[in-house]
Amino acid sequence: MKTPHRLRLAVLAATAWLAACGGGGDSPPVAATPTVPEETRAQDRRVFTPADPSATTFAAMSGVVAGTDRWAGVLGGAAYRIEVPANWNGRLVMYAHGFRGEGASLTVSNPSIRRYLIENGYAWAASSYSTNFYDVRAGVEDTNALALAFNQIAAARGRPLPIPTRLYITGHSMGGHVTGAAIEAETYATARNKVQYHGAVPMCGVMGDVELFNRFAGMQVTAQTLAGVPSYPTDKWSEIVGLVTNTLFTTFPSVPTAQGQKYLSVVKNLTGGQRPMFNEGIGFGGSFPSAYGTFGSDGTVTGILNRNVLDTNALTYVIDGDAPGSATLNATTPKLTAAPDANRLRRDGLRWVPVINGEFKVPVVSIHTLGDLFVPFSMQQVYQQRTAAKGNSSWLVQRAIRGASHCDFTVAEQVQAFTDMVAWEQGGPRPAGDDVITPATVAASSYGCTFTNNTLGPDDGAPVPALRAGIAANPANTCPP
Repeated sequence: MKTPHRLRLAVLAATAWLAACGGGGDSPPVAATPTVPEETRAQDRRVFTPADPSATTFAAMSGVVAGTDRWAGVLGGAAYRIEVPANWNGRLVMYAHGFRGEGASLTVSNPSIRRYLIENGYAWAASSYSTNFYDVRAGVEDTNALALAFNQIAAARGRPLPIPTRLYITGHSMGGHVTGAAIEAETYATARNKVQYHGAVPMCGVMGDVELFNRFAGMQVTAQTLAGVPSYPTDKWSEIVGLVTNTLFTTFPSVPTAQGQKYLSVVKNLTGGQRPMFNEGIGFGGSFPSAYGTFGSDGTVTGILNRNVLDTNALTYVIDGDAPGSATLNATTPKLTAAPDANRLRRDGLRWVPVINGEFKVPVVSIHTLGDLFVPFSMQQVYQQRTAAKGNSSWLVQRAIRGASHCDFTVAEQVQAFTDMVAWEQGGPRPAGDDVITPATVAASSYGCTFTNNTLGPDDGAPVPALRAGIAANPANTCPP
């Protein structure tokens, strides 16, 4: 009982000292140190508007027998769509769309597996996000906000529903980044809108977050070096793009010069190593020009950040069969170094570019096409390495698909990934996947055959049929029976 007595004496002494100093009695309290506001970015000054802010519904899907409720609207500046079948199974699937460019108009996408979801009793919801550009932070927050508002929206539309028994998330490309980030421990700890998902299917996703931009930077600096202009400022790419391209290609990108052959070898090894479909990706897949079009970045991801996030110090460049040339290339190619705080933790929510650390404890089935050179297969390798480092590999299944471009899956491949994830989450065995790390496995001519399904359905729009036909035209691409 001495401690409370001493505490009272200490409080009395402190009060007397404050009064003597003018801090007691009727004096106003000492002002708290003001909170320093977070810095603003170019992205914060941009204005975006839903393309159809008055929409209350959207078109039904042709050929679907089951009736559905379809609601459209605007939530927090983001347009949304929600579809609930009459025989709803109590599960809600959130869909995250890919990169929408840099325009001011916000649009919503229906999930590619919409028909499967409706016919099997799933409700789905999709947000336009409240911004465009590569704003994954907005993608996560707005998708989560819509998930949290699902019941309120349903009740307001005259169909009160119970809280979903399961919440799943899936998305393509940048939406794959949204999907992967949404299930991360850091996201749940720091997001303003907190949602715990039960499973995820990221497709052709940016599963290495800013590492994608590092790979783009590596492609640029090696192109400059092999073209003879290594020290030219990387942010002045527009001044030398013609020289570099003409030095490396006779016809871009399908007919390289001798130097271009070396360059494409470097690109192959930066994007996943020796593997089927790389040549098809360059020859007719059409995704490499999109990667090439990112060159010249100032490292802020077009205003999503305020400082340079590009860092190529960890990259090693390999020209196949040319160890001396590889050594020279690595010695002479300039290194880019990121500002240490470019993508730091923030006091106001998620990082500006949410991270994927591999810290999750829910079933994930991730699929990726091998010929993708815009969001390359190496993103899956980075994802596996990070997940393994956190001890969470048992929660991750990855599948290689023999597509020639970016996100060119058949609907059948996407449905299989989703159904396998759900069966796993519901207590079934961990589904099969591919080893994405072992070079000899990835380089095998049959790699990717296991989970490739070329069966086309009514929702497989262009260009998937044409791309798969182009692959099949080469007998060497035939998978074993």
